Amino acid sequence: MAFHDDEAVHLGPPGQSKLESFLFSCELSSKVPFYTFQEDEDEDEDLEHFVELRTVCLGQGAKDESNVVEVTAMNHQGKTTSVPIANLHISCLPMVSLGEFELKAPVTIRLKAGTGPVIVSGLHLIASQGEDSDLSENDDEEDFSDDDEEEDEEEEEIPPIKPAKKKQKQ
Repeated sequence: MAFHDDEAVHLGPPGQSKLESFLFSCELSSKVPFYTFQEDEDEDEDLEHFVELRTVCLGQGAKDESNVVEVTAMNHQGKTTSVPIANLHISCLPMVSLGEFELKAPVTIRLKAGTGPVIVSGLHLIASQGEDSDLSENDDEEDFSDDDEEEDEEEEEIPPIKPAKKKQKQ
């Protein structure tokens, strides 16, 4: 079960890549042991979906047992890999903060051991490219090349440092 906040965060100037951020949450239990976060098939191909996991915590009514949560996602070689991200226990570790653990869709979050309930929360990030991004990138490259030329000119103006003369022993 996932839900989204009504407000999105738009980063960057218009016409460049844009990042929208929505609230994400799912609850895992023995009745619903996994949740798969994936992109909508009907959406624009230029959009990339990410889930940024922030916290994993035990819900109300959790038993005195270990609850192991793992994520399954693609690694850099395109192979699916599973990694445990939390081992929660009501008496000693009821919540774990993951910082900003960002994964590209599709991602499966699974309650590997225990009966839960376990709540996983974070952000659903949608990255999109603007129409003018190719032109903007070229403009930026030109700006950088101008800066490089100015730096080269400054470097040429500095006189070279001459080594100190050695004293001869008498």
